[in-house]
Amino acid sequence: MHPVLVRWNTIGVRIHSARARYTSTAIRRAFNKKKFDRVAPGATTRSVPSCRAVRRQNTMPELRGTITLTAQEQELFTELLESSNQAGLATTTLRCAGGWVRDKLMGRESLDIDIALDNMMGKEFAERVNSYLESRGKETHNVAVIMSNPDQSKHLETARMKIRGLWIDLVNLRSEEYAHNSRIPTMTFGTPEQDAFRRDFTINSLFYNINTKEVEDYTGKGIEDMKLGVIRTPLPAKETFLDDPLRVLRAVRFASRFGFALDESLVEAASDDKVRDMLGH
Repeated sequence: MHPVLVRWNTIGVRIHSARARYTSTAIRRAFNKKKFDRVAPGATTRSVPSCRAVRRQNTMPELRGTITLTAQEQELFTELLESSNQAGLATTTLRCAGGWVRDKLMGRESLDIDIALDNMMGKEFAERVNSYLESRGKETHNVAVIMSNPDQSKHLETARMKIRGLWIDLVNLRSEEYAHNSRIPTMTFGTPEQDAFRRDFTINSLFYNINTKEVEDYTGKGIEDMKLGVIRTPLPAKETFLDDPLRVLRAVRFASRFGFALDESLVEAASDDKVRDMLGH
């Protein structure tokens, strides 16, 4: 039987920031009034007669098959590859991650360029690239290091640098493990697949491989869910929300922003008493 889709109604909960406190009453009001489209677990574009049924009119452009770089982005990526090769980092693979990939596939421009590295920390990479650029007499900027801040759901050190007029954030690919009753994960170097599955939603788990110029979908659901217009978690939704309850609020924000449907398993997990209790603390 085909999944049943519920037409979209505007969400009534305003999301301010990850630092704001939200009561379980607010979450209950958001989810229990069923003010979202829902799509059953496992739905695909082949099993839904019309993807437009789960989107608000004119909310999102049609999904693009490839990523089209601006001239500035092309110059940036070329500079990064040439610099890393000359700096002795030819074995390092550079991948744009998360929101930039999602937005570019939607035809939206984005300056939020996060680059994940497969074999080193962002600070080391940035400093070695800067050293090479300086040796060539090219303009460089100081590398800023943004320390991890678990209270704001930022669990990993990030290096920030500016090249070709664009700021980029550099991190390493990672895997996460959460201790019991803790929102602070233990981080280790990970594979692209591990990094993709530890992300909040499938639409944010895509990579653009700068070396090969290809979009990579390690969860196997990111592209499909963008076509369908669904907010879904790469791992079981309850597990994802218990690891970090603030992801419930991010689900609301993305659903509202893009006019996407919420996967039924996600809605059920967000209504779980334990998840609500953790959001209330």
